[in-house]
Amino acid sequence: MPAPLVGLSLMLEDDFLRASYPLFEAGQVDVLEWSFDTGWPPVIVPTWAEELLQFFSAAGRLVGHGVSYSALSAGTEDLQQTWLQLFSSEIERRRYRHVSEHFGFSSTRNFHQSAPLPVPLTPATLRLGRERLQQLADLARVPVGLENLAFAFSLRDVLDQGRFLEELLAPVNGFVVLDLHNLYCQALNFEQPFENLLSGYPLDRVHELHLAGGSWSLSTLAESKPIRRDTHDGPVPDELFAVLPEVLRRCPQVDTVILERMGGTLSPDDGDLFRRDFLRLKEIVRAAT
Repeated sequence: MPAPLVGLSLMLEDDFLRASYPLFEAGQVDVLEWSFDTGWPPVIVPTWAEELLQFFSAAGRLVGHGVSYSALSAGTEDLQQTWLQLFSSEIERRRYRHVSEHFGFSSTRNFHQSAPLPVPLTPATLRLGRERLQQLADLARVPVGLENLAFAFSLRDVLDQGRFLEELLAPVNGFVVLDLHNLYCQALNFEQPFENLLSGYPLDRVHELHLAGGSWSLSTLAESKPIRRDTHDGPVPDELFAVLPEVLRRCPQVDTVILERMGGTLSPDDGDLFRRDFLRLKEIVRAAT
């Protein structure tokens, strides 16, 4: 199997452009991930970002990652249908290798702007998620996948997530986007060994890896216990670089590895570290495969 493509998640802010431009200019970025629904109207995508999207699309090196389909939201069918209509236009406009979304829900009638939240594994939630994934797959006509969550309400949410993903994805032969920082957050917040959590996922379905950094917040329930959050506003923890070779060994179907960093969080000094993180990531992936 060819070595995985290593790339970046596209952000529209100027600081992301300044930080990433030397990597694009040097031809270091193999693949581009685009959260396409963040660029739908009324958002105006800058010309430089449109040019990158056109270039990677034409090269067959563009992957899609939705953030607002909210496959496990109940009672919001009209919102999903509107999203699917926009998605249908999106895939006519650009060529994607594959498309993914987040596990969990991120919208209800009165709540629609948040990081995705977990739902319990029940026959009803499983049925709903399968229906929504089938709708997505029917339109996409490329492989579809789901990304694991960082946030959990309980240890049960954490331990069930791998099995839940397998049962959701099996009917469409979907794939897992395994976000290592999300898994890292759960390991720290619920005091679980990273290796134990990793073993609970369907690793043969993992086709894409995400790496990112995050931050710490004080819990509102226990002020003495900080919570690790997947905020994408810092460097990748050294612990994740350390486990990456073993993750790649155990996930032999990985074909894409993406470094994520939120726009608006990159100072000039951060830009240097961001580029070093990317080159370090690429070196580890090449050595491991």
